[in-house]
Amino acid sequence: MLIAGFPAGAWGTNCYLVAPAAGEECVIIDPGHEAAPGVEEALKKHRLKPVAVILTHGHLDHVASVVPVCGAHDVPAWIHPEDRYMMSDPEKALGRSIGAQLMGELTVGEPDDLRELTDGANLSLAGLDLTVAHAPGHTRGSVTFRMPETADIPSVFFSGDLLFAGSIGRTDLPGGSHPEILESLARVCLPLDDSTVVLSGHGPQTTIGQERATNPYLRQVAADRQGRGADPTSAPRRGM
Repeated sequence: MLIAGFPAGAWGTNCYLVAPAAGEECVIIDPGHEAAPGVEEALKKHRLKPVAVILTHGHLDHVASVVPVCGAHDVPAWIHPEDRYMMSDPEKALGRSIGAQLMGELTVGEPDDLRELTDGANLSLAGLDLTVAHAPGHTRGSVTFRMPETADIPSVFFSGDLLFAGSIGRTDLPGGSHPEILESLARVCLPLDDSTVVLSGHGPQTTIGQERATNPYLRQVAADRQGRGADPTSAPRRGM
């Protein structure tokens, strides 16, 4: 298994290229702001051929390079339908004041071939099997991608902006909901094995076990699920 990841743009958004091995087909996850040069460098370095772009959600820092990357390689992109509008209207997605500030000289829009992700779908792309889970809270159409454990590697979980090392995504932008992101944590993350590797939209790699032990949000929803009387909406809010 080959996973080549790098942070891109002013917000350090992680972009991932995933393939069974070097020299084979790959999928690209979240090519965001200023990610296109890094994508091309990784493709060349590992001799990869992209077959699709898949998106954890529609915020500009995760999708700004989708059109040039898809156009350069004639591949489709996949996004949840509730975030599709963000491809062409990032100001509405982020709020007018933030969106206008981030847009700058960017030209955004939908790629020629844009397909829709659904909850529970199994994507078979580039020799990979990825399970989609709809996980609203950061945005209405946020999703995660999970790859099953194999004899060689543990399960890998691309969490987008649902779960970070020690924290969670912000919920104060349009479409965000703190109660919904906590419910998504409980439904999508808690059932995963401790050994599951978490590759998030921002920050370093972690595991579900590490987050179960140290992340206050995941610990709180776990306590609530176990009937300890904890209120999952009382966790301190995060402003990233």
